[in-house]
Amino acid sequence: MESLGVFITFAVALGGAAAIAIGVLSRKPADDVGRYFQDLDAEMPEVPDEFEQKLSEPFFVRVVRPMSGSALGVTTRLTPRNYLDATHKKILLAGLTSKMRAEEFVVAQVASTGILTLGALGWIVLAKPSFRMMLLAIIFLPLVGALGPAAWLTRKVNERKLAIRKDLPDTLDLLAISVEAGMGFEGAIDIVCKHFDSPLAEEFARTLREMELGLPRKDAFQNLKRRTEVPELSNFVLAILQADALGIPIGRVLKTQATEMRARRRQWAREKAAKLPVKILFPLIGFIFPAIMVVILGPAVPGIYKALGS
Repeated sequence: MESLGVFITFAVALGGAAAIAIGVLSRKPADDVGRYFQDLDAEMPEVPDEFEQKLSEPFFVRVVRPMSGSALGVTTRLTPRNYLDATHKKILLAGLTSKMRAEEFVVAQVASTGILTLGALGWIVLAKPSFRMMLLAIIFLPLVGALGPAAWLTRKVNERKLAIRKDLPDTLDLLAISVEAGMGFEGAIDIVCKHFDSPLAEEFARTLREMELGLPRKDAFQNLKRRTEVPELSNFVLAILQADALGIPIGRVLKTQATEMRARRRQWAREKAAKLPVKILFPLIGFIFPAIMVVILGPAVPGIYKALGS
């Protein structure tokens, strides 16, 4: 009965934390493809009014997110500015600036921490565990609520950087082929944006829009470097800017960079493969070897027990 109460309390706490986090951070992504075909079918597409637009949003966005409006102001005043700047930088590197703000993320952290703290207190009151379990619950659950969103954001940053690093050689190959075929550098970037659906293509599309709006190529690529912070992409940006300043043909630079990036990706894959035996050693010793020993020595245990007993 005590374990059932513990399970129900923990499940309710996790569900509440997820509800608050989704309500603060989530936004419904636009279904551009479906909207495009609907516009093709309808001669005069009807523009939904504000009430219908609100109803089309998810429940948590309509109900929970407006309730966090006052909390955003309090969070902005109480949270240190350097922490908000660091959170904003992580959101930028994760490519989530269109979905959340740093203040909203901090509100989600505070909400999840508070809900898990209340869940821990409720479990202590209802289940009345031992002092050791009570101390663990008071420390562990609020810590999970505070560090869980930060760990999720860090994972998003690492996944995006990894995706950019993997797609960079293929993207540079297409850029080099397009430039050698006679297209301009901006036109080659547009070809990449049309043929790739990846974080790197999204960043190139944003860089191309900035250049179309009148931003100099140097500033646009410096912004690209700042938004990604991938060493390989930073080296590519530096090579492009140097070639632009010195008058070196872009096609030759792109071809050289593509070859170098492919060699780096191959070297990176070999490093990952070399680390695999060390990483697999721990699950091998902790899970696979005990099972093998049970299967091999299990049938012999009764005979050994009888022999030793006699």
